[in-house]
Amino acid sequence: MSDSASSAEIERAFVRLDEGQLHLRCLPASGPGTPLVMLHASPASSWFMQGLMLALRAAGHDGEIIAPDTLGNGDSPTPKITDPDIPYFAGSIARLCAALGHDRVDVYGTHTGARIACELAAAHPGMIRRVVLDGITEYPDEFREEVIANYAPTVEPDEYGRHLIWAFNFCRDQALYFPHFRKSPETRLGGVMPPPEVLHRITLDVLKALGTYPLPYIAAFRYRSFERMPAITAPVLLLRPENELALLNASVARALELLADGRDAALPAGDTPKAEAIVRFLKETP
Repeated sequence: MSDSASSAEIERAFVRLDEGQLHLRCLPASGPGTPLVMLHASPASSWFMQGLMLALRAAGHDGEIIAPDTLGNGDSPTPKITDPDIPYFAGSIARLCAALGHDRVDVYGTHTGARIACELAAAHPGMIRRVVLDGITEYPDEFREEVIANYAPTVEPDEYGRHLIWAFNFCRDQALYFPHFRKSPETRLGGVMPPPEVLHRITLDVLKALGTYPLPYIAAFRYRSFERMPAITAPVLLLRPENELALLNASVARALELLADGRDAALPAGDTPKAEAIVRFLKETP
């Protein structure tokens, strides 16, 4: 979706943390309700949360919806340390909530954002009321090391603009293969190629954060989510959209074994069914 399509409802703001001014998108509350923090996937930004934010409001979520750009992504500043891990990123979200005056929130995270949400709930149980995890797993050691070494390369600006071509194809390849650096029939994905406008926007996000976009990625691949899930005391909803990577949907069964209070939802593709499932979960009577 375009910024102009959402500008009448979704606001943008900056909140100062130790690292600098963290950028966020926000849908102000339209009634009572626990604030919902939404954490995006790598290598994008909160721009990609807008459709789901509006779908959540349409589905009946009246509380404030806050979608920050992860440190090192979008318009947020660089992490303060050279090798940040997921606990560091989760800590930054806890600091953001405190700066906004929220001592109790719900949290949704997708892919990298799901790892941050998982750790936020495990490390800050008093802050988190309910958790929604959308695309989370823990990779085997050998595959993890291969992905860490190859998935998010450091790329320097080039005098001939070759980094511009690289960024577009990096984003495009992720819609074609998983992992994107293994280009073979066995790794070919069966989904639909995103429209050019979406590829353009995610390419802009990569270029905007060219020197720092790998940091949340590498932290996410290193994170041992299954080791941390037993520490989560809040109720957790695990989403299984039909257009998600089969590997991630298959991990839901393992996650349910580890969570103290977990349930899952199989969903058709699209923001509307996802939003409706999330709102039902958030409104459940404890």
